[in-house]
Amino acid sequence: QVQLVESGGGLVQAGGSLRLSCAASRRTFSSYAMGWFRQAPGKEREFVAAISWSVAYTDSVKGRFTISRDNAKNTVYLQMNSLKPEDTAVYYCAAEARTIATMVRPPRIDPDRYDYWGQGTQVTVSS
Repeated sequence: QVQLVESGGGLVQAGGSLRLSCAASRRTFSSYAMGWFRQAPGKEREFVAAISWSVAYTDSVKGRFTISRDNAKNTVYLQMNSLKPEDTAVYYCAAEARTIATMVRPPRIDPDRYDYWGQGTQVTVSS
């Protein structure tokens, strides 16, 4: 079992920045692929970014968001710059269990592939 705790959400003006953090409870964090997803009111949960030994981004955040991980701290980050009102959503962190051998595979963008989820953190971007 892995517990994920997100932090760093809040209210920011358009063009501003936020950094989300997701702390994981497992010492084997380095063998988990990690993803960030978001869900706006009335919409389905959508992929934002993910990281294994490589990274992936949805097109709408490329060049603005950066995902990174610190395995020593069991933490994954999402640096969000040039925020837009359409980025407003609850942001969720997710973990997919892998082996060291399969960490080389690209991260997944399908939320159904992830095994554990955090409780979410609200990001609101005002215009």
